[in-house]
Amino acid sequence: MKGGGALVNMQPAAGKQQAPKPKASSLFLYILLLYILLPVLVLYVVALAVSPFYSHPCPPDDSAVARVAAAAADGKRPNRNDDGRSSSPSPSAASVVTLLPPKASDAEPTGLRHIVFGIGASSSLWASRREYIRVWWRPGEMRGFVWLDKPVPEVWNASSTGLPGIKISANTSRFPYTHGAGSRSALRITRIVSESFRLGLPGARWFVMGDDDTVFFPDNLVDVLSRYDHTQPYYVGNPSESHIQNLIFSYGMAFGGGGFAISRAAAEQLARMQDGCIQRYPALYGSDDRVHACMSELGVPLTRHLGFHQCDLWGDVLGLLGAHPVTPLVTLHHLDFLQPVFPTVKSRTRALRRLFEGPVALDPAAVAQQAVCYDAGKEWTVSVSWGFAVVVVRGVLSPREMETPMRTFLNWYRRADYTAYAFNTRPVARQPCQRPQVYYMRQSRLDRRRNTTVTEYERHRVPPTPCRWRIPDPAALLDRVVVLKKLDPGLWKRAPRRNCCRVVSSPTKGKDRRMTIDVGVCREGEFARV
Repeated sequence: MKGGGALVNMQPAAGKQQAPKPKASSLFLYILLLYILLPVLVLYVVALAVSPFYSHPCPPDDSAVARVAAAAADGKRPNRNDDGRSSSPSPSAASVVTLLPPKASDAEPTGLRHIVFGIGASSSLWASRREYIRVWWRPGEMRGFVWLDKPVPEVWNASSTGLPGIKISANTSRFPYTHGAGSRSALRITRIVSESFRLGLPGARWFVMGDDDTVFFPDNLVDVLSRYDHTQPYYVGNPSESHIQNLIFSYGMAFGGGGFAISRAAAEQLARMQDGCIQRYPALYGSDDRVHACMSELGVPLTRHLGFHQCDLWGDVLGLLGAHPVTPLVTLHHLDFLQPVFPTVKSRTRALRRLFEGPVALDPAAVAQQAVCYDAGKEWTVSVSWGFAVVVVRGVLSPREMETPMRTFLNWYRRADYTAYAFNTRPVARQPCQRPQVYYMRQSRLDRRRNTTVTEYERHRVPPTPCRWRIPDPAALLDRVVVLKKLDPGLWKRAPRRNCCRVVSSPTKGKDRRMTIDVGVCREGEFARV
């Protein structure tokens, strides 16, 4: 071959092999490798060795992350070692869980589908109390259960249509109860939130507790709860209207009849420790003070909301609803001890249906929201509690006085005087001439063309009161009040403020015995001027 001949010719004649002389370029490469690249490589290896990223253990695989996340969602207790000591997940696993992106469902606004209702009820009263639930419950839109002490025929009867499902509370005979005046049923009702949480209903953000005679205003409840983060521990409710009740129990306790809401984060913690907590408080009276005791152990305070009403009152609810706080109306309770919300309707549940089928269906955010204005020509003070009642008083009363509830009711402790309320009250009338004329809501409709609600209020006829004032008597001139109000679904998206009202037309003697009032958001510079 040509190549072989060339190699033979390169060998020296004497037969000794001599190494070829290195070229200048090869010598340069050797020097670069030894004196430049090798130190850089050494520094890189040292840097990797001391780096925090390189020194951490490997992250767990996807299956391990899924198991940890599932355990956290299900509220499982920490794992136990063979010696009985609890073992926490490794820091790396915990950090991985916290870095997981939130579920798409958690990013949705809170709605009725995210609330689980737990209604404490008794089999002995179920036949009558179920009608209250039927007024506000929305089958197909709401989730929850009535928790009874034992089965009732309605579980299998078609008459239960329009009601929540029924569950029987677990046996609580193992828990001590030593209160002499109470009932052991408090123990099973105490555990309703925990039992509801353990059902594992998907998408549950809030667990709402109430009694079988608690009436909820669902849309307003959603509006209130959507303001809070359900992934944080919250305990939302309100104390009693009775100062004495709050002294006996606590101003920091949500009264169960008025309803309260516990966030998913708080319910998870409560479910883990409640049985042990109940064991520590055998002498407490009811279910709500046991829940309060457990929430105190967890360190979760009461978030007060004035829309939850225990209604520890007797008599006429006009004073309370006629001057409702500037906040959504969420619940009413103890309706068996109160007159029907509309006195002309003898049945309590029929009166509630009139309220729910009319104003609550039209504009729930505005129900019982007060507006104060004046009929200057007749020197009348007008207070509109939208969807409920209009009060007309002779003379000029300040808004400060009108927004204070009238004592149309009695305290839960009937012998107590006005100082036994947990809120400010005032007499119904400071003199006979100022006894108010009350006009209760009779019908309501929506004028779709103008996007305006039209509610009509009819005078509640009572015996006249002698008076020599020259100011005309509303009872002698006015039989009907018509209130016009634009729909305002964003009412509670703004800062709290009473609506303003304007007297559009006033009754004339011998002619039209009707007053027309416009209610709505206060215009620029508008206020209830005395």
